[in-house]
Amino acid sequence: MRFAKMHGLGNDYIYVDGASERIDDPAALARAVSPRHTGIGADGLILILPASAGTHADGRMRIFNADGSEAQMCGNGIRCVTKYLIDRGMASANPLRVETGRGVLAMQWWRGDDGLVREVEVDMGSPILGAEAMGVRWPGCAVHEQIVARAWPDKVDCAQAGVEGTATVVSMGNPHIIFWCDDAELVPLERIGPLIERHPYFPERINVHFVERISTTELRMRTWERGSGVTLACGTGASAVCVAGVLEGRCERAVTIHLPGGDLALRWDAQDGRVRMRGPATHVFDGEFTLEESMHNATR
Repeated sequence: MRFAKMHGLGNDYIYVDGASERIDDPAALARAVSPRHTGIGADGLILILPASAGTHADGRMRIFNADGSEAQMCGNGIRCVTKYLIDRGMASANPLRVETGRGVLAMQWWRGDDGLVREVEVDMGSPILGAEAMGVRWPGCAVHEQIVARAWPDKVDCAQAGVEGTATVVSMGNPHIIFWCDDAELVPLERIGPLIERHPYFPERINVHFVERISTTELRMRTWERGSGVTLACGTGASAVCVAGVLEGRCERAVTIHLPGGDLALRWDAQDGRVRMRGPATHVFDGEFTLEESMHNATR
């Protein structure tokens, strides 16, 4: 199987052209390629496919987390899909339209000095805020009610990080819970992340973010992604954090968010209600992967 490894701010995936490679079990393939010691090493797998009939898109993406579960959307991943399609001459439109589990999204892109795509701005769409639409079962919360600055029922035991006792939930096609804190670097993500990800409030699990406010236009965040664990960046998560910050009155509608892998520029437009995210897309290398033995191990 031929593949490309790419990343957006260190949030890395294995990209496979599903039109030229036969992938019978993408969930098992994601589990095979993602381990960093026995596979290629990645946060998951992204398949690049022809667009579905009638969608008027230039391509389609499916994303699978490292554990094989399928996600609806990936902000860093879709920037890399844009770079893949443009740099390899598979598409040329600007803006480019890509079909996702969130619907068809538009990407404006810019080339670098080498003539290859360097930066992409993604129209992430409007946030989903109703509890039922987000797949959240928060006691005492009506189905269409927003979950903004709600008291979190469990103690988040990391007082040294100054984690507040409230949380906000935002979906950008996949759900995110946002906690505010004094120092995001001090949060023990590996211990706390999986507990919140699988909390009974979230039947479909959830992405977990701890956010530190530097100013009204500058935030710092760290992420535990459902199905993948600690990641260096999360584009849908940064979009959700921007929305949560505005809803709670903590930040402006345009912010720079610092992630361990680098910075993203976010903007939640007051007129059309859509979130736009701008950041880099980086190609690491192309390669070939032998499927038979690895897929056998991944399905056991």
